[in-house]
Amino acid sequence: MQGFMLYTTFGRFLFATCLLLSLQTVTAQSSRNLLVQAATETQLAGYLQHNNSWVKYPAYTDRAGWDKYTGTVKDSLITNGEKYLNYQWKTIPATAYLDYERTGTRTTMEAPLNSNVNALSNLLIAELAEGNGRYMDQIINGVWAICEHSSWTLAAHLVVQKTRRALPDFNEEIIDLVSGDVGALLSWAWYFFRDEWNKVDPVIAQKIKKQITDRIVTPYLNRSNYWWQAFNAKPGATINNWNVWCNANVLVCILLVADDSVRAKGVHKTMQSVDKFLNHVKEDGACEEGPSYWGHAAGKLYDYLQVLYEATNGKVNIYNYPMVKAMGEYISRSYVGNGWVVNFADASAKGGGDAGLIYRYGEAVNSDEMKSYAAYLTKDISAGSFIFSGRDFYRTIENIKTYHAAKQTVSALSTAAYTWYPQTEFCYIRNTDFFFAAKGGFNNESHNHNDIGTFSLYYKNIPFIIDVGVGTYTRETFSSKRYSIWTMQSNYHNLPLINGKAQAFGAQYKARQTAFNNKNTFSLDIAGAYPADANIKKWSREFTLLPNGLSITDAGELTKADSATVFHVMCWAKPDIKANGKIVLQKQNETLHITYDSKKFIARYETIAVTDKRLSNVWGDEVYRLVLTAKDKSLKQLYKLQIGNK
Repeated sequence: MQGFMLYTTFGRFLFATCLLLSLQTVTAQSSRNLLVQAATETQLAGYLQHNNSWVKYPAYTDRAGWDKYTGTVKDSLITNGEKYLNYQWKTIPATAYLDYERTGTRTTMEAPLNSNVNALSNLLIAELAEGNGRYMDQIINGVWAICEHSSWTLAAHLVVQKTRRALPDFNEEIIDLVSGDVGALLSWAWYFFRDEWNKVDPVIAQKIKKQITDRIVTPYLNRSNYWWQAFNAKPGATINNWNVWCNANVLVCILLVADDSVRAKGVHKTMQSVDKFLNHVKEDGACEEGPSYWGHAAGKLYDYLQVLYEATNGKVNIYNYPMVKAMGEYISRSYVGNGWVVNFADASAKGGGDAGLIYRYGEAVNSDEMKSYAAYLTKDISAGSFIFSGRDFYRTIENIKTYHAAKQTVSALSTAAYTWYPQTEFCYIRNTDFFFAAKGGFNNESHNHNDIGTFSLYYKNIPFIIDVGVGTYTRETFSSKRYSIWTMQSNYHNLPLINGKAQAFGAQYKARQTAFNNKNTFSLDIAGAYPADANIKKWSREFTLLPNGLSITDAGELTKADSATVFHVMCWAKPDIKANGKIVLQKQNETLHITYDSKKFIARYETIAVTDKRLSNVWGDEVYRLVLTAKDKSLKQLYKLQIGNK
């Protein structure tokens, strides 16, 4: 990719996008090809239902059907739509796109587009619920305004155009996450309301169909080199959530809007592409991007599979494959409690997921655990918060149906004593009071942080030893400057600085000899995560979760000992350093102690101001970095820490 950056002065933007798209290399997975094995293109043509008869929702004019479908939430859907009856549709000037190039700011262009799309989604739902045409003029204004946008693609993603610029090039259509969302939303609007629009002026429905065809369907059919399609991916290339997210949207556009002559071809092409994602996902089903991305990865896979299942009348169905179920249950296993989740990579430490999506996924794969977890999430949220899913109209309309089912299900959280993901190398262990999470892996995972061997520790559902997460995305987040950001560096994870060296970025920097004893001990060698000039022969970390806390043992062998080893421990609570080798952490009326050998370490801490809103919403104004510096340098090193409630 370094050579790729040399094309233009805007190569840095291209590099940013490419990093975001996660074109990293890892060990290739076997070619499962679950979807194309389920149906050839010829078979698919026979399976696909005609005239959109697969759509299970009532027609717009079926008022009794919609009254039954919306049930007790009908009035709230209508009331919510009323907020947008006087909405002023926003334009996106050229300078909004250029602002990404000039300042690195994404929101100048993204905010007006998202505002328009969210308004339209709410208006569509309100009109379907009420059905008397009160919202129709605003809906027409909305679809018209969105069609008038020169692009539905984000400025930050347009830099893969041949121009390498952020201003939309009319010669080339780029399908990204948002353009796909918009295309799918307009496809549903066209399906439900085209007959009503034709009464006003047939050009409305014609214009929308043409825009969806020109911006989504035709480019997808004609191109096989969108990076996320993965048709040209090199062996071992990472294929992340973009694949299923974009393909799920394209599938909806093709099924609802495309002509019969290309429908089977287009749908089968999406199956071939999604198979690339399924071939890449590790058999254990973990989401290496963390819970915040589960809804866009495994969750979008479910959306895709469910629409395909319905469109083929159940003929294409891979829900019984164990990996698909494991991918779903990752979200319930990663929940700690009180809104906290295990957050490796760019994931946030808060947020349990989309309850409706989780419930439906659980139904599809026959997971009582997922359905009970979804019911748990449903307890404390309003019907509106449960139902509305922003740009994602399919999820919103599905959530209307799911809400009552989730409310009536007995809520529960996973009580698994441990969850071990042997291919992804994530390990969770829980007992009565503690929840421990740690990871191995490699330093080029999707949304990577240099964090091999890091861990988090929760006591009574309170995060004490933390993974901070990532701040608000900017141009630098996905650029060659990514690892200059403190949250990405191993020194701001719970890891040692060895011979003055932090962990390095790249697929070659990975864990060795990762193991779990299927009870309470996780171990790995992190030496391979550090550059060669760290002079590390071996560095074993062993974690054992006991009823009263966590025991950590680091055993290192160096070929040279140039600098003292420094251990970093990220804390939510302010450390109180005692003289007797004990550090006290107090948070929310609970207390933990970190015990260390004061003969071997000098302890201090640093206060880190949290100024980024995305992070301060989680942690408040400050977090703390505990720094334990070894007093001696030696070729063989052995260190122990105890973190417990006694």
